Amino acid sequence: MNELHAPHQVSGKHLILILLVVLSALGAGGCSRVIKNKVSVAPFIEPKVKQADTAQLIAEVNRLAAVRSLKGKVDLQFLDNSFAKCGIVEKYSTAEGNLILQRQGQIYLAIQALLSIKVAEMASDGTHFEVAIFQGDQKYRRLLRGTNNAVYEQVTGDDASTPDCNDDGKQKKTEAMQKRAVSAFTGLRPQHLTDAFLVNPIDGPQSNLVYVQSEAFNEEPDDRPLAKKGARVVRSYYALEELAPESAGRMRLLRRFWFDRSEQLRLARVQTYDEHGQLTTDVVYKNPRPFGPEGKYILPANIELTRPRDRYSIRITYQAPEEVKVDQPYDPDIFVLQNKSGLPEVDLDKKEK
Repeated sequence: MNELHAPHQVSGKHLILILLVVLSALGAGGCSRVIKNKVSVAPFIEPKVKQADTAQLIAEVNRLAAVRSLKGKVDLQFLDNSFAKCGIVEKYSTAEGNLILQRQGQIYLAIQALLSIKVAEMASDGTHFEVAIFQGDQKYRRLLRGTNNAVYEQVTGDDASTPDCNDDGKQKKTEAMQKRAVSAFTGLRPQHLTDAFLVNPIDGPQSNLVYVQSEAFNEEPDDRPLAKKGARVVRSYYALEELAPESAGRMRLLRRFWFDRSEQLRLARVQTYDEHGQLTTDVVYKNPRPFGPEGKYILPANIELTRPRDRYSIRITYQAPEEVKVDQPYDPDIFVLQNKSGLPEVDLDKKEK
């Protein structure tokens, strides 16, 4: 005769052990209902270090805008973003450049490859510009002349701006890349660089522009010296928006300034918008360093300029900020290119007409 036994009491530890065994068995059996939790490292949140009001933000912009001229050697790298829809960003080799900038809107830039081979030159007197291309296929070598504020069509045509992601032909892809490089470079206006390097000042109270301050947070790669590889950080920024009145009750965004607050108040980014509110230029500033032998200014040594609608970026780094000549006057003739190489000339103003 079988005896009935009272059920055994299961302790808390045994119950947990049984549950773990059951869950393990279910996981081994491929049960799709079991969810495995992953442990991830949360990004480091930097504390707010610097407090500032709108007047202080404007003063920081105007501090940088006090620079009258710069002359120094730079490294340049061109990034073609036209294949971004294919998951590709084409990086071109870094080249060396001699850069002279002077207000208002004057620039001379000579770009050289290895063995001092001249690749391109560009210049602007503040109103008109010239861009000379010396390398590439013969059909791409030319001297372009135009007006800073004019809008021109792409020089190389539509086929250079609509890449095929499925095209595996190496020669065809190389040709497309070369067309895109020439098209983007000829689309680069010297004033894009002058506005990036010599930030335009913010006018005083007599201006009809309106400035609005806000706070923003951004998660980004942690570039602190002791940060672990792949670490992320959440940084706090001040955003200062420059607005222009259009009509009753309507304003138009001109520029948005971003100020990093992690260590000290620092202008980290400037975005520029057109009359339709579309982003035209995005400039990121990094690595502030003393410029000139006397360290008169603390300026960014690394600048990345992006033209989203033209689908390219340029990274520019000063080789030796302490050797850059600051606030020296330059002859206006420096900022007008002479066609000493006998390149075919294209007057973009006449072409448009």
